[in-house]
Amino acid sequence: MTTTTTATTAATGAVGVAHTRVEGLAKVTGAARYAGEIPFAELAHGWLVLSTIARGRIIAVESAPVLAMPGVLAVLHHGNAPRVDGNYTGPLGAPDPVVQVFQHDRVPYAGWPVALVVAETPEQAREAAERLVVRYDQEPHEVAFATGHPDRYTPENSPQSPAETEKGDQAAELAASAVVVDAQYTTPEEHHHPLEPHAAMARWDGGRLEVVDSNQGSRFVAEELAQLFSLDPASVRVRSEHVGGGFGSKALRPHQVLATMAATVLQRPVRVVLTRRQMFSVVGYRSPTAQRIRLGADADGRLRAFDHQGESVTSTVHEFIERSADLGRVMYDAAAHHTVNRVVRLDVPTPSWMRAPGEAPGSFALESALDELAEKCGLDPIELRARNEPAAGPVSGLPFSSHKLLACFEEGARRFGWADRDPRPGRRRDGRWLLGTGTAAAHFGARAAPSTASVTAEADGDFTVRIAAADIGTGARTALTLIAADALEVTPERIRMRIADSDFGPAMIAGGSMGTRSWAWAVTTAARELREQLALGGGIPPQGITVRSDTTAAIAALAQKERHAFGAQFAEVAVDVTSGEVRVRRMLGIFAAGRIVNPLTARSQFIGGMTWALSMALHEEAVRDRASGAPVGADLAGYHVAAHADVPAIEADWVDDPDEDDPVGIKGIGEIGIVGGAAAIANAVWHATGVRHRDLPIRPDRVLLAGGGDRAAG
Repeated sequence: MTTTTTATTAATGAVGVAHTRVEGLAKVTGAARYAGEIPFAELAHGWLVLSTIARGRIIAVESAPVLAMPGVLAVLHHGNAPRVDGNYTGPLGAPDPVVQVFQHDRVPYAGWPVALVVAETPEQAREAAERLVVRYDQEPHEVAFATGHPDRYTPENSPQSPAETEKGDQAAELAASAVVVDAQYTTPEEHHHPLEPHAAMARWDGGRLEVVDSNQGSRFVAEELAQLFSLDPASVRVRSEHVGGGFGSKALRPHQVLATMAATVLQRPVRVVLTRRQMFSVVGYRSPTAQRIRLGADADGRLRAFDHQGESVTSTVHEFIERSADLGRVMYDAAAHHTVNRVVRLDVPTPSWMRAPGEAPGSFALESALDELAEKCGLDPIELRARNEPAAGPVSGLPFSSHKLLACFEEGARRFGWADRDPRPGRRRDGRWLLGTGTAAAHFGARAAPSTASVTAEADGDFTVRIAAADIGTGARTALTLIAADALEVTPERIRMRIADSDFGPAMIAGGSMGTRSWAWAVTTAARELREQLALGGGIPPQGITVRSDTTAAIAALAQKERHAFGAQFAEVAVDVTSGEVRVRRMLGIFAAGRIVNPLTARSQFIGGMTWALSMALHEEAVRDRASGAPVGADLAGYHVAAHADVPAIEADWVDDPDEDDPVGIKGIGEIGIVGGAAAIANAVWHATGVRHRDLPIRPDRVLLAGGGDRAAG
């Protein structure tokens, strides 16, 4: 056989060494283009019109005056839009009916899509959309959520994720407990705002539907569009080269469907870009939660009873559960153990996934309650957690693949200076500021999903990897490059990484901290097989050679274990006794999250999650107007997030924790950085002031009303 180059070079050990992003130069110079920036010939622009009522029917869409405006090409609505079929079950279940846009005259909530105006320019489309008159037959609505809502219900159990779990006798164990904590905690509605707004372009090209989009899984979006529009899946191609943040919001949303509808009607490319205000209604959000936690323990802090009851909101058209009560199913055991997630149907948009769905609000409540229990028992909060470390899954009974939570606490306590902490609240001051420190535990599941990948040995000696992965800002493209280089035993410079194209075949979406682990498994499998073939064949043939992998069987063969990443969060806060202002002075997170592929981008991911936890603890809160059913201040002026001045020096690091059952040792890091962070801050506020805050965010008015500053000052 004639060869043009040798197969491999010496192994480089790229995994585990800090590397800058392979696409970093393109991003900082503007060469990397996002979905809303890519030019297309004859491109038309769609502008979404949302309902202004919270419940009722559309009785008229007065499109004639708008169609007469300059540049307007079409007004799509329920009376003239193409039909779609939402009667299917996709990889993530049945679709939210919001993607079945313009199929009927019902309005189930404020912000429901009612029309799309398409024009030659975005400015023309926006002006026409703002002038479009839509008339409604309005009906009474209900949007208010509160603890113990009379219409709450427990969803049906499923084997994979039961809504309720129970063992033991709660009443008996609580009665026998020397110490009991019984408290209510609440978290507010929180909204998605990635740096890049949602955008999609659709066009028909040679009988194929092509969509250029900002999403977390190009293959997933392609399959969903094919089902909605009754198309052969092979006739749909979705690409998403660069994504400016996702966090759970960039799956299939109405704008991709609307762009496809308009392109079909007009037979030309159409792009739809959402505004910040529109993102409050149609891309998902985190439901508010109300959580009751009851903990019963012996005098030495060992749990006898554990009860975590979570309530959240869902819409009237689709069920989504913010699984805040799930955390304890892994973290803590007791003779009597009960968890349940209940939901309330209201006339609101359907909530959806947001970074660490369930775990983020659940950890605030549970880890705050653990801190309260430690106080009542007279124990250090870390010691309390050590005494309650489970030997196996508290609910499943399965062994842990690894469980290094205490290693995280030990390393974090050493670096944070925890041993010097006076446990008594309200003892430290810096002028008018009361100082306090707090800690909390974190966990997130380490899962993998079947994926495919192909690796090609090119005639020039380089290697091309193709996988329908998505880099939503996490550095996945770079991580996969390093993984492929090590599997092929070549330098990273010899890897050409091609991602985010649905034509590359099935692959896991970027979500649930499963993306890089799932993709790395597929890439490693293909790369190792290719290396073996090249070794047997003596080198790379002139035409190149490609190997394709499918990890379905390998992942199905995994032994049943509790697989999780763990972490310990630490925070120091200062509370102004006169204004009620809370400032976070420092945060530290230590994580056990599998093998770290790229320390540079991994640290960035952890710090990003911890920053979000700070924002969750002190700032983020959406409020719905009961009269209109819409969010109040639906923009980034009214919806407060942490700014640079709010974010202190945040430090993140990790302990060694490779997953022995994973070919690379990965567990996943995208979600765990936010888990426990809000609780650590809330616990630090208690330590500073002597007052517990069980409702997020911890606003200055709440601090003043609680009287913590005055009490500690006096």
